[in-house]
Amino acid sequence: MDLPLAELDARVTECAACPRLVAWREEVGRVKRAAFADWTYWSRPVPGFGPADASLLVIGLAPAAHGGNRTGRMFTGDRSGEVLYGALYEVGLASGPVAVSLDDGLTLRGVRVTSPVHCAPPENKPTPGERDTCRPWLVRELGILAPGLRSVVVLGAFGWQAALPAFAEAGWRLPRPRPKFAHGARVTLERAVPPETGAGPDAPGPVTLYGCFHVSQRNTFTGRLTPDMLKDVLRRAAGEAAIPPYAAPRRTPAPSATRPISPVPDRPASL
Repeated sequence: MDLPLAELDARVTECAACPRLVAWREEVGRVKRAAFADWTYWSRPVPGFGPADASLLVIGLAPAAHGGNRTGRMFTGDRSGEVLYGALYEVGLASGPVAVSLDDGLTLRGVRVTSPVHCAPPENKPTPGERDTCRPWLVRELGILAPGLRSVVVLGAFGWQAALPAFAEAGWRLPRPRPKFAHGARVTLERAVPPETGAGPDAPGPVTLYGCFHVSQRNTFTGRLTPDMLKDVLRRAAGEAAIPPYAAPRRTPAPSATRPISPVPDRPASL
């Protein structure tokens, strides 16, 4: 059944399919962190964030216990979000560099942010079963975004492993052997269109996946992922997604190609 994105997001917030995650998200909201004692925690599944016509999708891991699980928005209210939204702002894809609450006025341009697991997991580690139980939400989200979706930045190996089968279920063809995650990995997934269906002008097309180290504190504090590395990936993905001013002539690499990303110039002065 096809749903508007807003309705899908609303249904996500009502999910209670994983008992361990339900118990944890609610316990965190009761106990709270001292710094957020005056907050009423969201303590529900966190939906994706960004416009329904986004041509670029960012896929993370899961909401943080005192970040998205507190604020109700992906990567909002935690250090990882400071890095991600700061980079999106610097490359001109977010209205501001700070994400602190649902009512902070932040908007995204041509970009949507989501995750393969919508509830905060203990120790930031969902189980494989929880990942698989949550997959239908990502498959439906991909289906809604499909007509305009052109590129995807996947943060971390967990997100990569969770995203690939979701893309397959949503109608894209995975290359063989299945591409492995690496920072700088790039692979194009062709659309699997039944011959009798054809492909009209609004039909979904191929999407290019870009691997990027996760914006976790472990990666950013140690320098494994620097702001420049993240911005390089975002600029490349924005170009593939035809988001001005990064729009470039369309090209379709071999589906099985996995290539490193070379540096690109700083953002244009107009941003």
